[in-house]
Amino acid sequence: MTVEEMTKRINELYHKSQAEGLSEDEKEEQKRLRQAYVANVRANLKGQLDNISIVEKDGTITNLGDKKRLGK
Repeated sequence: MTVEEMTKRINELYHKSQAEGLSEDEKEEQKRLRQAYVANVRANLKGQLDNISIVEKDGTITNLGDKKRLGK
């Protein structure tokens, strides 16, 4: 399921919950979709942060992803 499809379904379930309520199966689906969405956002953010490079005062360039993997 793509992020767009996931977002659409989350919104559908939200609007249904406000209008008439959700069945237990729908509540479980909503919970799973929200968890998957948050995990996706976190993974994307981590990927972006790992690709940030910092120019140090001495002029060297440090990649934050490499720095984290090396445990510094």
